[in-house]
Amino acid sequence: MPHPTKVRCLVLGGLNMDLVVRVEQLPRPGETVTGEDLLRAAGGKGGNQAVALARLGAEVSMVGRVGHDAFGRELARLLRDAGVSTRWVQGTDRPTGTALILVDSTGENSIAVAPGANQELLPEDVPRRAIEAADVLVAQLEVPVASVEEAFRLARLAAVRTVLNVAPARPLPAALLDLTDVLICNEVELSALLDRPVPAGSEATAAREVRRSANQVVAVTLGSRGALAIDRNEVVAQSAFAVQVVDSTGAGDAFVAGFVAGYRDGVQAALRLGGAAGSLACTRPGAQPSMPTLAEVQSLLNQR
Repeated sequence: MPHPTKVRCLVLGGLNMDLVVRVEQLPRPGETVTGEDLLRAAGGKGGNQAVALARLGAEVSMVGRVGHDAFGRELARLLRDAGVSTRWVQGTDRPTGTALILVDSTGENSIAVAPGANQELLPEDVPRRAIEAADVLVAQLEVPVASVEEAFRLARLAAVRTVLNVAPARPLPAALLDLTDVLICNEVELSALLDRPVPAGSEATAAREVRRSANQVVAVTLGSRGALAIDRNEVVAQSAFAVQVVDSTGAGDAFVAGFVAGYRDGVQAALRLGGAAGSLACTRPGAQPSMPTLAEVQSLLNQR
């Protein structure tokens, strides 16, 4: 149900320009393949989640870094066009982050990222007053982990909910996990957190192992199998939405935004909104351009 007030979200994370080429199949090592025309689209997990949250009706501010270059100016402008405040998006002398993305005929992708300016978001740059003004702080791992940890520390002091999307996968300090209220990952990232493979069907057990406290929520996206979450002692499941997959780039970011936007109505509602948003993001090319609106998500949920 719509809420009378918008959730106030602060997103701390990466801002990249995505350079995308569609190919029939992803190249093997040493292989060159010919693709379609180059697509340039705004991306970066932080930027994607900020835009997705704004399109889902949240009040959103972005904390990030871009270069003093054309890509950086364009990314900041596109955030503002989407309704995201860029008060805390600062420029640096390093080049704007860039992602090189190949997408095959089934929608699967392969991505290499040059982080550039994203690495310049340092712990001392984390804006305390922006965190204190938010209802929820959302972060990923395309900026220095120390900066995310400092932001979460400030959020805990201000009683602001913290949501950590463990992407891209990497080992994390226990202190950061302890400061996380909601942890969101996919199967690969779940395996990285445990430092061992997680067989299909055992994700709920693995998610319980990852949890740092009984109050922490752990959500796991499962691709075509939907998603699940551990909420206290309960396993909450959400089946996948049937859509025509064009490009899966950004689907995980749309899920995170949907989960955050729906969380006020409980974990089941968060999974439903996240699953619908992530599915719709697969139906269009690009990352930020594919982020769905609240009306589109509600239409899909009504069909379901």
